[in-house]
Amino acid sequence: MQRGETWKEYESNPLTHSAAHYLMTIRALLQERGYARVTDIARALNITRGSCSISLKPLKKRALVIEDDNKFLQLSAEGDRLAQLVEKNDEVVEAFLRDVLGVEGEQAEIDACKIEHLLSLDTSLRLAGFLSFIQSDSKVARDFLKELAETNTGCAGDVANCPVCQESCLVPPAQGGATPRA
Repeated sequence: MQRGETWKEYESNPLTHSAAHYLMTIRALLQERGYARVTDIARALNITRGSCSISLKPLKKRALVIEDDNKFLQLSAEGDRLAQLVEKNDEVVEAFLRDVLGVEGEQAEIDACKIEHLLSLDTSLRLAGFLSFIQSDSKVARDFLKELAETNTGCAGDVANCPVCQESCLVPPAQGGATPRA
């Protein structure tokens, strides 16, 4: 794929952020209560019932969500599989950000939520494998984590000498970042 075309892959993702959260919410309600209704989903997501109904229509049309005659919702096998995949991606990404990169817990949770539905299966599996290795008791993993923790990954505030920014500072000037080199 040509570099200029890569961004279009975002649109080929099987789930939007919103759709992923609907599926995960239905799954959680089914596990907690044994049933899920539009009212329950709306309450869990803190949205109106009308908005929830509208957002569920494409999921029903794609047969990811099934509604019975009594208005109870279930996930199809594919809907459940996608919900589980997104949940696992969330766990793996959050653990990577927090435990490997040292991102503060709440920020790691927020960032993981932003990208949990975007990972390919291949990337998800490889990231999970990497985490499994890093969290093992292997001397190589311990040494890697120690070396990583000792590496300065913060912005030096000096674009010319910053190992992170190099040509253009990533940190806004109001937060101590430098201006780009001319």
